[in-house]
Amino acid sequence: MEEAREMLRQGVLAHLEVLEEKSVKLSQYQQQTLQKQSRVKKLRDTVQRLRAQRDQLRAKVNSTMSLQMLTAVLNLEGQDSNEEDDEETQYSIPEVNMSLLKARQTQVKSFLDIHRLIGGYDITETRSGRGLCFSLSTAYEGLYLDSYNLEIDLTRTLRIYRHNIPPFIPLEQLAKQNLQTDILGFLSSLSQHLNGFAGRSYQVKQIQEQLGDTVAVLEKNSLCNLVTIMCSDKVGKETSVLIILEYGDLTRCLPTQVTIESEDKALSHTARWIEYQSLFMQTPGHKVLLNLKKKGRIL
Repeated sequence: MEEAREMLRQGVLAHLEVLEEKSVKLSQYQQQTLQKQSRVKKLRDTVQRLRAQRDQLRAKVNSTMSLQMLTAVLNLEGQDSNEEDDEETQYSIPEVNMSLLKARQTQVKSFLDIHRLIGGYDITETRSGRGLCFSLSTAYEGLYLDSYNLEIDLTRTLRIYRHNIPPFIPLEQLAKQNLQTDILGFLSSLSQHLNGFAGRSYQVKQIQEQLGDTVAVLEKNSLCNLVTIMCSDKVGKETSVLIILEYGDLTRCLPTQVTIESEDKALSHTARWIEYQSLFMQTPGHKVLLNLKKKGRIL
């Protein structure tokens, strides 16, 4: 009888210990949930604050634009009314054009100054205020790479005056989409394309410099959006492997499709290479290859 009671007591204690452990875990989970909710709330508050600041800046810019346009119209109306009364006080056509040019220049710079303040690009006046030159820097993984210059003419409609953007960047297409209606959108799209190209070409360069003794870049096009790499699989029988990286989104530095080919037809279907294929779509190519070589998976 006593043994039965002792077993019952031990069973109750064990059950209580399990309940206590579950209670502790539940308490920890609730605390973590509350912390996550607090972080989410802080992030939402930050987003709302930034949106409010953005709206204030937009309102300020729009009011500045409206004032400039109104001033330009009043100047023109004043010139028309003075033509009949006093021809000697009439503004000359060059003066009118210069006045409108200055108003347009100020209008454009109002937008661009805001963008520069939040980390955009350098702006320089050219041709006595008739144009603006933008310097767009590219960067990848915290490293500043190449810079490109683009000069926009302000005399009539906005148009590209001269530039050193690589010919394979779809500059004309981007300009047709946004240049006249949304110059910030145009510059942002152009910057994304330039940074995407810079990131892809940087990865190819790192493969050639750090792995060139055993890994070969067999083919790449000017945009670096189609890259073919050859390496040797070291696990089991040594086999040559082709890795084809295709970048469907020219603004990205990671491929949208990865193809694995080998003389051993079954190799690309192994769990290892299926995993490698996934890694190439999530991690820069040179880092994947360096890691595989470090682990002895490839030569």
